[in-house]
Amino acid sequence: MNIRFENSSVEKYFKDFNYMSKEKGENITRAIKKRYDQLKAANNFSIYLQTGLGKPHPLHGNLKGCYGISITGNLRLIVRPDVQSIDPGSLKECDTVIIKGVLDYHGKKYGWIIP
Repeated sequence: MNIRFENSSVEKYFKDFNYMSKEKGENITRAIKKRYDQLKAANNFSIYLQTGLGKPHPLHGNLKGCYGISITGNLRLIVRPDVQSIDPGSLKECDTVIIKGVLDYHGKKYGWIIP
């Protein structure tokens, strides 16, 4: 699958995992890279969803149209399929996702770890 990034800040982390490791720690970076590699390996977003890796789930509210993918108990990789609609037919055709960043779901407040 093709991967794009929400902005240059997010891209900076995902294009240089050594940088991410220095900034965010080795264990978190290893877990993030694992999910990133799994996304890249899928032919389309529908296939990735079927694997269940990282328990992908649709989000709501201000993140409607995006999916959360578990990295750790609190951290989620937030991705948006690059499609007009997230219906099953569109997701089968979706070969590009946009990484919005990594979000901490801990408690009732949301904090972007990688904005």
